[in-house]
Amino acid sequence: MAGLTTFLTMAYIIFVNPTILGDAGMPKDAVFVATCLAAAIGTLIMGLYANYPIGMAPGMGLNAYFAYAVVLGMGVPWQTALGAVFLSGCLFVLVSVLGLREMIVNGIPPSLRTAITVGIGMLLALIALKSAGLVVANPATMVTAGDLHKAPALMAIFGFLLIVTLDRLKVKGAILIGIIAVTVLSFFFGGNKFNGLVSAPPSIAPTLLQLDVPAALSMGVLNVVLVFFLVELFDATGTLMGVANRAGLLVEGKMKRLNKALLSDSVAIVAGSALGTSSTTAYIESAAGVQAGGRTGLTAVTVAVLFLACLFIAPLAGVVPAYATAPALLFVACLMLRELGEIDWSDTTESVPAAITALVIPFTYSIAEGIAFGFITHAVLKLTTGRAREVKPVVWIIAAVFVFRFAYL
Repeated sequence: MAGLTTFLTMAYIIFVNPTILGDAGMPKDAVFVATCLAAAIGTLIMGLYANYPIGMAPGMGLNAYFAYAVVLGMGVPWQTALGAVFLSGCLFVLVSVLGLREMIVNGIPPSLRTAITVGIGMLLALIALKSAGLVVANPATMVTAGDLHKAPALMAIFGFLLIVTLDRLKVKGAILIGIIAVTVLSFFFGGNKFNGLVSAPPSIAPTLLQLDVPAALSMGVLNVVLVFFLVELFDATGTLMGVANRAGLLVEGKMKRLNKALLSDSVAIVAGSALGTSSTTAYIESAAGVQAGGRTGLTAVTVAVLFLACLFIAPLAGVVPAYATAPALLFVACLMLRELGEIDWSDTTESVPAAITALVIPFTYSIAEGIAFGFITHAVLKLTTGRAREVKPVVWIIAAVFVFRFAYL
């Protein structure tokens, strides 16, 4: 029951991920298969090796950065972007094996870690509103409200309100129900066509082992690897600690098998990039399964089996329009914004860099730019206010890397 509960709360990714990566020019059918397989492999490793009730799948925010910032924004081929994901995964494996994770995470200010999450949430919100037709481009103001008389926009609004309502009423799988409801409406009001429910899985050949690692090693893409790595590290650590805390699995505030869990996460990233999807990460939705009684890796094994079963519903995944997944993106974005309350707004050397990070990410359509501006601002403000000793070495190093990138790349 716990495994089924977790699966229902995170199954939306099998519809959302192919839509987002499809915008980057990747074959949607192959991405659908890669998403299911990467989720199953990552979750299975988490269950059998780390023995935690935590589901894994391609991460929201990371897939948006992959598609819209790296591929579409920087003009990097998706094969090269997959190579960057692979390298970030290898770096993550190395950090996990050597036990350096704690040093890196503890060295980075909590305000910046929080701001990155908030900024990614705002970027997801912008993408969702654009996909729903609620926000459109405008030459005078850059963005403006879309045509609210059109069916896709109205259906997206309905889907969003439905998801929030169901979630508030604690209905299992609220996000998934919202996506399915809007998809059903699209057959009546959006001109969508039904292509069947079950079929043999599509071929994964178009994305399998298509990653271009040599191209990703070029200087222009190395900062992309760094961003993938940092976001993966914060996202995974925060999620694992949060779910473990909810499950009562923390001993003196620590996870006994944290390194095993992180190693599971990093191996899943490497496997996912080889299959053809953006970075895999632990899902905070796993807390729903914990609430239903999940305490061991058996919960994760159940989730993995259900993701494998999804390989046979490709026709259903193929008919889900972008405006049906947009409400799910927007809801996830809203949940990510609640992290703002954790920032110390009384200390401007902490709050201003955090605000800069969160604002620059959506306004530049790039997680990388937001992180860069945030780290540099934090280091400079601590230096100019005579508090340079408060800055950990890892922050100086990351800030210097980004300054070098802006100056010479």
